Amino acid sequence: MLTVLLSSPRVAPGLLTWQAWAALREAARVLAGSAGHPQVPALTASGVIPEIADMPADAGSLAAFLSSAVTAAEGPVVWLAPAGEGADPALLSGMTVPVRVLHGSHDLPGGHLVDLVSIMDRLRVSCPWDARQTHESLVPYLLEEAYEAVETVETGDVGALREELGDVLLQVLFHARIAAERPADAGGFTIDDVADTLAAKLIRRHPHVFGSVSVSSADDVSANWEDIKQAERASAAGGTAPSVLDGVAFGQPALSLAAQLQRRAERAGVPGLPGVSSGGLPGDRAPNAAPAPAAVPAPGEDLGDELMRLVARARAAGLDPELELRAAARRFADLVRDWERASGR
Repeated sequence: MLTVLLSSPRVAPGLLTWQAWAALREAARVLAGSAGHPQVPALTASGVIPEIADMPADAGSLAAFLSSAVTAAEGPVVWLAPAGEGADPALLSGMTVPVRVLHGSHDLPGGHLVDLVSIMDRLRVSCPWDARQTHESLVPYLLEEAYEAVETVETGDVGALREELGDVLLQVLFHARIAAERPADAGGFTIDDVADTLAAKLIRRHPHVFGSVSVSSADDVSANWEDIKQAERASAAGGTAPSVLDGVAFGQPALSLAAQLQRRAERAGVPGLPGVSSGGLPGDRAPNAAPAPAAVPAPGEDLGDELMRLVARARAAGLDPELELRAAARRFADLVRDWERASGR
């Protein structure tokens, strides 16, 4: 009997299942194709001494080699397959002795992210283009990749979404790798710091999952989330009065910015602002609010205020103004293409 023992290079050597250790200790021979196999030192330290053999590379010849090893052995044989590789179907079909595949260790969910960190480290050092990038130079790519991911969701292209999410993740890894080159007292941080910060935030903002808070609906979750964020802003203000607008990213697209500002102002109860309703039509002046002083609007102000009112109308209808405009832009693009096809352009 040959046992093909598979193991993950992302799990510490020696951390194998009890079935794997039982097979190793019962084996008459344990074979490895290289002394560099990560399991070799751990097994040797435990008293299981692998034999290092010069094994053929192609599946057919390797199957013949392992079959002969099993035939010559006085008991079961375990072969340490190259770490991280699966069982080659061509190898298994070429065996002339009984064979079983045993997974000695499995990756934890997210374990493959470790590979990406290693690849990013190498790119930063070895690739001239990657080596010269900065946070500032990467900003356009961060925005571009996020929009490309959004487009795959809008078009329902799930296969493309998988790739685009990887491109977004690359930007996170890249920025963290650049930050890691600065000392901590100069604002440096690592990808692990990013993960730790996110994990702490998720736990802190979900007390109904990780704490003793009870909720009865998604609306309760949202309300708790906002209360927690408000407390965080107050703490970050360091004694100064926090603003409801703290944390708003003014670099986001204008429609999204307008919608977020309106949401924040409405939650805070700010009266009399364009787009903030208090029982009237969206965008109307709040009841009992002082009238705005008469003034001649600057060029463009009327249009900007009207856009704010349109944003408020969208929010009142439960719609996202950014997504609605994007949908309208797509409809417009379809009309243009239809016209081009009809006119032979």
